[in-house]
Amino acid sequence: MAERIVIGRIGRPHGVRGDSTVDVRTDDPELRFAPGTEIATDPEDAGPLTVEYARWHSGRLLVRFAEVADRNDAEALRGTWLVVDADDIPESDDPDDFHDAQLVGLAVRTVDGTEVGEVTEVRHHGQDLLVVRRAGSGRGELLVPFVAAIVPEVDVAGGRLVIDPPAGLLDED
Repeated sequence: MAERIVIGRIGRPHGVRGDSTVDVRTDDPELRFAPGTEIATDPEDAGPLTVEYARWHSGRLLVRFAEVADRNDAEALRGTWLVVDADDIPESDDPDDFHDAQLVGLAVRTVDGTEVGEVTEVRHHGQDLLVVRRAGSGRGELLVPFVAAIVPEVDVAGGRLVIDPPAGLLDED
């Protein structure tokens, strides 16, 4: 089975007719959520879902899926991931453009070679954040802004990324 890329996550219902908010995880929502587009889901048995229409409202994408009849159906889909096959996404010409799945699992070290941990998740909340499980048991997680000034090197083939943390980023507190 091909690698799946998350393009969104269904949020709370909007209104009584079955519209859903969608937390967008793609840089091309107009293409991915165009009317008539069939979107696979995770869990798989929740879909596929067919976009009837999509519109922006107060900074959130609202989507009506053909398979959703009312607010109750929309609520049942809350938390469902919307996914596409990685093969369906054209390769980017930008060498600094990565899919979340390429980053998860990479070892994290500082510029001086100190082991930090491993990327376990990428969050998209206004700014992309790498969630790093700290090396050593019981040390918790670290949130690293995914910007060039802090993450100067990403080596997907080599299985690692390098961070140049500002003062305080690696503090335990």
